[in-house]
Amino acid sequence: MLNKLKKLDLGIITLLVIFMVFSTLIVRSAIAPDPKFQGYDTRTIIFYVIGFVVLFAVSIFDYRILLRKHWYLYGLGLLSLLLLYPFGSEINGAKSWYAFPGGLQFQPAEMVKIVLILTMAHMLSKRDGDPLRFRSDLIPTAFIALVPFLIVLIQPDLGNAIIYLIILVGMLWIGNTKYTHVLIGLTTIVGALILVVVMFTTFNTQIHDYLESHSKLHWYQRINTFIDPAQASDDDKHQSSYALIAVGSGGLLGDGYMNGQLKNNKFVPYPYSDSIFVVIGEEFGFIGASILLLLYFLLIYRMILIALQCYDRRGSYIIIGIVSMFVFQIFENVGMMIGLMPITGITLPFISYGGTSLLLNMFSIGLVLSIKIYQEKYELE
Repeated sequence: MLNKLKKLDLGIITLLVIFMVFSTLIVRSAIAPDPKFQGYDTRTIIFYVIGFVVLFAVSIFDYRILLRKHWYLYGLGLLSLLLLYPFGSEINGAKSWYAFPGGLQFQPAEMVKIVLILTMAHMLSKRDGDPLRFRSDLIPTAFIALVPFLIVLIQPDLGNAIIYLIILVGMLWIGNTKYTHVLIGLTTIVGALILVVVMFTTFNTQIHDYLESHSKLHWYQRINTFIDPAQASDDDKHQSSYALIAVGSGGLLGDGYMNGQLKNNKFVPYPYSDSIFVVIGEEFGFIGASILLLLYFLLIYRMILIALQCYDRRGSYIIIGIVSMFVFQIFENVGMMIGLMPITGITLPFISYGGTSLLLNMFSIGLVLSIKIYQEKYELE
């Protein structure tokens, strides 16, 4: 075990420690104006301690054992999503959580991300680097991702559902998809987006009434705010408008730690979770936000280096799936706070408050480190 621990990537471990300190400080600032959230900063430290235990445990565990059990894990993941309908708890309009005594909660959609990555890595590795075939490879792999996508979309949890598709696209790309298939896929996606915008604009009132009658008006509000902000109500634009104002008011150096005025006056909803980047932008300014993005870049860079050194293609596929997941979550969370992306429930990796997402992220990094540790053994075998 000691020999395995010596092979850990110290650069990645150092970055995670920095994230832990930064996350705790930002969460403490975010919850300061509201007494009912007191203790979330302490919980963040506890989650990180548990997360590091998970990371080290997964790191010394041979990742290929998980690959051999991928179908069992996939089935378990789907079952955990389906059981939400009779046994799940509804939070913020989405029935996506299991609630346990003591205030503990678990979101299975987070776990399914890793399950998807493992399953698709196994499927794509069968081609051994050869171009993927449309019927034999692309269609089955897409089906594997679309099943949980639809289940999570219905909950509704648009953020995690989109991440499943992003993971699929990233892994298909590294799996050597033919350029003709890429062109077909891009054309389909662009065409679908244009159709959605046109249909949403044309039948705006009907869509509003339908979603309102099915208690899903928040879907309409988020989409309408992004597609047609001029027509959206002030209430619908509240989060996006004040987020943009807060980030902009931070200027170059920010207002100072704990001194964010919009955050302190509770103009920004969920500042400890979805909107935590607003706190960073308002209190640490452009410089602070840029440093955080640089830390993310270094983390992704280290992970890609490990992927390039893999002898086992499955290891490379797994890492690229994890990288795709992180990159999109970072882009979406930051983008929705500065008006580039629609508002979703996606948290900022390693920074936002949340036990399930943090443990999933630490598990993911542990998987990357396991792939690094066991490459030498793979070479000997």
